Amino acid sequence: MINSKQRAYLKSLAHDLKPLIQVGKSGITEGLLSQIDASLESHELIKITFLQNSPVEGKEVVDEIIEATGADFVNLIGKKLTLYRESKENKKIEL
Repeated sequence: MINSKQRAYLKSLAHDLKPLIQVGKSGITEGLLSQIDASLESHELIKITFLQNSPVEGKEVVDEIIEATGADFVNLIGKKLTLYRESKENKKIEL
């Protein structure tokens, strides 16, 4: 679990990031969760975008995604969700 200072630092790092994953009309699937998991392992800090045709909103599925991937919630603004999880083998961000 990250504290508020770490969350603020991660928000500043995520400011210029482009979303790596898009949630479309299929919603949250096992394939999407495995893609999020792989992206977290390689990048540690990722953004996820919920498209207009997505059947789910970010705030509805945040807990489901966090529970499935073991990530920490950083930020949710509109349709963009930011997540962080320390990489086991490829650590890049020092908190």
